[in-house]
Amino acid sequence: MQMQAAEPAKPTILIVDDEPDVREVLEEYFAAHGYATIGADCAAAARTHAAERAVDLALIDIHMPGEDGLSLARHLRERYAAIAIIMLTSAATVVDRVVGLEVGADDYVPKPFDPRELVARVKSVLRRTAAAHRAEIGAERVRIGRCVLDVAAHRLTDETGAEVAMSPLEFDLLKALAQHPNRPLSRERILNLGRPREWDPFDRSVDLRVMRLRKKVEPDPDHPRFIRTVRNEGYVFVPEGN
Repeated sequence: MQMQAAEPAKPTILIVDDEPDVREVLEEYFAAHGYATIGADCAAAARTHAAERAVDLALIDIHMPGEDGLSLARHLRERYAAIAIIMLTSAATVVDRVVGLEVGADDYVPKPFDPRELVARVKSVLRRTAAAHRAEIGAERVRIGRCVLDVAAHRLTDETGAEVAMSPLEFDLLKALAQHPNRPLSRERILNLGRPREWDPFDRSVDLRVMRLRKKVEPDPDHPRFIRTVRNEGYVFVPEGN
């Protein structure tokens, strides 16, 4: 019997707007165009959703009660470098546009807007971010959570571009995981891929270094999404954090 190929995962859109009508219309419209949607009525709810589930793009209303959209966009950009961000603003002012871009937004759309235009903007931004991700992989630069590993340069940088310190053994472990995405690696396999003479498999050194690396690359180290533990198998690098 011929197996059917699995359908590609739907891009996930996080819609953050305190107006229920706007939020519901956008959720229905994007769902009808093949996207998975998550609605949030405030920044706090959006933070929770982003921590619990991989998000491809966030649509954020700038002017919301409590924490505004600019603060939320800054938080998402600092914690989840791979998320694309489009700001929604009721006033197409230069200040809103400039500040939005300064905090890391990829685009902005003024209200009121045509949903068809918004879908077109979303598609355009996702194409750009996907192309950038593919370019990084091709250049041996691999995005891992909130960081990017440059294999050739032996460097790990965070979302601001600052270098993150790591030991040679931590680099070997991260490189081994990055070069085998979505494939669980046992502790013994990790030792053989790295520097077996320098590793000590009896003192749980692999586990300790995984813990240290999670603190560096995971948005929430207590709930790792990118370097996962697979029971009875070892560890696995999940590029999309799903």
